[in-house]
Amino acid sequence: MFTVGDVMSRDVITLQETDGLLQGDELLKSHRIRHLPVVRDGKLVGIVSDRDIIRALARHPATRQPPLHISDIMTRGLETVRPELPARDAIRKLLDHRFGCLPVVEGDGTLLGIVTESDFMRLASRLLDDSERGGEDAPGASAP
Repeated sequence: MFTVGDVMSRDVITLQETDGLLQGDELLKSHRIRHLPVVRDGKLVGIVSDRDIIRALARHPATRQPPLHISDIMTRGLETVRPELPARDAIRKLLDHRFGCLPVVEGDGTLLGIVTESDFMRLASRLLDDSERGGEDAPGASAP
């Protein structure tokens, strides 16, 4: 059985609450990602998506000042998962709630990683490739 810890991205690009909107936009573009967890002292306090930034900038024409800090637009009170959660349960959460990602945290809220739709697509691709080759990670085989 695969767990969230098996498929999550561990090298997560993050923001601080006081970081600027344009800094967040630049990180999203330069790393070609869609979600940025916001942390304070290593603990998750929010998340910002590419849509959040686009919406914030669109609501403030050039003649008006956009929100200055990520804390002004970030989503708080997030749905999170633990690394030992079965991957299937995380997939259900993503589908049922139409989330694009789930932050992965320890019990104290420390950010460990993030699991995204893309992580699950990579897993599915690998399993399909292995299945076609008759590999070890074919469905029904044990997790890595």
